[in-house]
Amino acid sequence: MNSKKVKLIECPRDAMQGIKEFIPTAKKVQYIQSLLRVGFDTLDFGSFVSPKAIPQMQDTAAVLAQLDLSATDTKLLAIIANTMGAQEACKHPEIKYLGYPFSISENFQMRNTHKTIAESIVTLQEILELADQSNKEVVAYLSMGFGNPYGDPWSVEIVGEWTQKMSDMGVKILSLSDTIGSSNAENISYLFSNLIPQFPNIEFGAHLHTTPDTWYEKINAAYTSGCARFDGAIKGFGGCPMAKDDLTGNMPTEKMLSYLQSEKVETGVKLMSFESSYNEALQIFNNYH
Repeated sequence: MNSKKVKLIECPRDAMQGIKEFIPTAKKVQYIQSLLRVGFDTLDFGSFVSPKAIPQMQDTAAVLAQLDLSATDTKLLAIIANTMGAQEACKHPEIKYLGYPFSISENFQMRNTHKTIAESIVTLQEILELADQSNKEVVAYLSMGFGNPYGDPWSVEIVGEWTQKMSDMGVKILSLSDTIGSSNAENISYLFSNLIPQFPNIEFGAHLHTTPDTWYEKINAAYTSGCARFDGAIKGFGGCPMAKDDLTGNMPTEKMLSYLQSEKVETGVKLMSFESSYNEALQIFNNYH
């Protein structure tokens, strides 16, 4: 069942976090403020993680303090990697979602968060409790959701088992994350068309990474298999700093928009405002490397 309405999640955090040169807080504020006018469902705007791990995001609280949220319906999501990050994020009532990357590849979980999968489950439980107390929701990202390069076991059944486990724990939004761009139309269709009917109470999302020539088949496969929540970043900037591959970027928002327009899908995006954010993005990302 295709939805004629989708949620678009723009990810400036994902786009910025790998940039070596520090982007001044005022520049980030200006860019995120412009994105708040576009009509995205959610902005993945920052993260509360160790400044040693991701130096670019150390000013997330300062950015948040300067945003004007009075004229937007867009919700804010912050990425966290542990309980301490969740406690930090929960101090801010303006944040609606806590995003937690949970890898079903043991190798990647260790590389990304220095935790085993078993430890990660305990952390997720703590984060869910904190979110509950602070009136926030958790968006769990199933990293390596479409396979992994480490030879760790992967199948639709394994993804299904993790989905079941997370559903039982109280996760309501689960984004399948193609961390290294290993997804293809076939396994995207296979996963979404199997999982969505099985778990009617979970909102599934697609956080796809793509090369310039595979974006169409990926979004098409996800959308036609019933996915109605998509993460993207303008021009495909960014990707995962822990998964080294220069060719693989985020799903470009402008390409998703043109695809969804051609399918006559409602996105809530105001095209004039999008245009101006797009121009802001070019300035920021061409000036900082």
